[in-house]
Amino acid sequence: MPNRLAHETSPYLLQHADNPVDWWPWSAAAFEEARRRGVPVLLSVGYSSCHWCHVMAHESFEDPATAEVLNEHFVAVKVDREERPDVDAVYMEAVQAATGQGGWPMTVFLTPDAEPFYFGTYFPPEPRHGMPSFGQILDGVRNAWADRRDEVGEVAGRIVADLAGRSLTGALPADRRPPGPEELHGALMGLTRDFDAVHGGFGGAPKFPPSMVLEFLLRHYARTGSAGALEMVQATGAAMARGGIYDQLGGGFARYAVDATWTVPHFEKMLYDNALLCRTYAHLWRSTGSDLARRIAVETADFMVRELRTDQGGFASALDADSDDGTGKHVEGAYYVWTPEQLRAVLGDEDAEFAATCFGVTEEGTFEEGASVLQLPDAEGLVDAERVGSVKRRLLAAREERPRPGRDDKVVASWNGLAIAALAETGAYFDRPDLIQAATDAADLLVRVHMDWHARLHRTSRDGTPGANSGVLEDYADVAEGFLTLASVTGEGVWVEFAGFFLDTVLLQFTAEDGVLYDTAADAEALIRRPQDPTDNATPSGWTAAAGALLSYAALTGSGLHRDAAERALGIVTALAGRAPRFIGWGLAVAEAALDGPREVAVVGPQGDPATVALHRAALLGTAPGAVVALGVPGTDEVPLLQDRLLVDGQPAAYVCRHFTCERPTTDPEELTERLRG
Repeated sequence: MPNRLAHETSPYLLQHADNPVDWWPWSAAAFEEARRRGVPVLLSVGYSSCHWCHVMAHESFEDPATAEVLNEHFVAVKVDREERPDVDAVYMEAVQAATGQGGWPMTVFLTPDAEPFYFGTYFPPEPRHGMPSFGQILDGVRNAWADRRDEVGEVAGRIVADLAGRSLTGALPADRRPPGPEELHGALMGLTRDFDAVHGGFGGAPKFPPSMVLEFLLRHYARTGSAGALEMVQATGAAMARGGIYDQLGGGFARYAVDATWTVPHFEKMLYDNALLCRTYAHLWRSTGSDLARRIAVETADFMVRELRTDQGGFASALDADSDDGTGKHVEGAYYVWTPEQLRAVLGDEDAEFAATCFGVTEEGTFEEGASVLQLPDAEGLVDAERVGSVKRRLLAAREERPRPGRDDKVVASWNGLAIAALAETGAYFDRPDLIQAATDAADLLVRVHMDWHARLHRTSRDGTPGANSGVLEDYADVAEGFLTLASVTGEGVWVEFAGFFLDTVLLQFTAEDGVLYDTAADAEALIRRPQDPTDNATPSGWTAAAGALLSYAALTGSGLHRDAAERALGIVTALAGRAPRFIGWGLAVAEAALDGPREVAVVGPQGDPATVALHRAALLGTAPGAVVALGVPGTDEVPLLQDRLLVDGQPAAYVCRHFTCERPTTDPEELTERLRG
């Protein structure tokens, strides 16, 4: 019989709707039930494409004996971290503080007042590798609750007091100033020390795509000409593109590599990673003209549209790491890996041998049970490109016949904002109007479904129906970023207007008087702590994403209020630039834009006129850090940056400004390109 999760919209929660565990969604009613019964709460947090979440569900939550213990002695609450990043953030902070590490599934035991007192992540069904079994954990917690409840309450109280006492205000410089050249150079030196000169990327295994850091390095290179900054981007970009983390057949990136060489990925594919990396590779091409960067940007964009686009025009959250291996057993990576025998079955002996050499498929394998993750050798340009293309098409067609990984078709506002920005720019750079249309369709969905009459955002939707959960800071910031980018590409000023609505909410609901930002709105559900985190995780932090969108909006509109808010928000980057540059990458990128101006480019001319199109393209391809572009016909006032801009001798013209102080207009795209070099 289905439990309470059967009424939810989250695909992750629905995966648990038939568990014998009597799950509750996160709600006041769940905690009231725990008070009524006098039992603790088990909080289990995960997401649909999380491999170990599936493992623990199969081992423990589908087990009737375990469920019986949970149902009798606990109130069990299941949370999709992608729906409720606020709940996830608060309790993950507690887990990391208590254990020194975190991850998913996250397992936390709470009092009926939602105060945490015991923490963990994955627990096996039997003791293993020094870990207690989940059953032992349940026995220990219920015994402590029954026999030492006062002690449990004291522990919970201390944890909550410690969390409540953490404030970032003291980390900000007294004058709230953004980073200057010295701090940004110090960040570059810190990244250089962490750079893996052999394999690219930063740090060791597991290795995650450093999208936000790469964007900072590209902007730093544009502003300073630092060859070292560009070399780190080029080396990392090439290593990821040629490694197993990139899907060599279908395009798109897996979540991370389990090793330091980018060889074996954790196979889940997330919308946010692919949106961020698509944009990064497009910007790398813009800076260098790299054919590899162009190919990866376009293939990644095509992957998002082909595999993640929903019927309503938005983009689904993720593809699972696991899929049916053909025997009814769900196995990580089964959809993606190949053995020599499988190559021969599809290609025949001669082409199979060629493909094995080309993509690094060996009898020993690079993954489990003799299978190999496809990679691409450095000699890509020296092999028969036509033959490689033929092999890829045939292998991709054969792979399409395999059982596909599950798809989480929940639409997350912030991740769609990232996708809108990436698809709009990639479409503009590479003459792909279909990608620009896909970005526009996603933006339309966010306005129609996610936005209410007060310009407040729902974080998620599914099948065109908004979820009940409110947007968090990253939703408002990333959607604003996406809309501002879409406006620059299409010349449709309405997207600037919508971005302004969302950024006004950022100022009113998420920003404190001292300039610090919170991840949840002032009128959001109260948790044991109001979360705030300026550091990047898999996506730009809401704090620095807001700073970037506020800065761009100010450049387009001349709003001093938004400019001041952006600069105050960047104060935290000043504090962290030298100490933790790997974890403040987007903030560093925004700081580069602030230091450069950012430059403001107004292009005016008849719509569709070849000269207007040429100037607009030159403006979009400018590498000046964070430059904003407004496109319109003479006399338009839809975007303040366009006001009073006139043709020059009857010709379309471009105006390049900083802080609304402008150079003489130009009608020459080549001259505009030179003016917009970093």
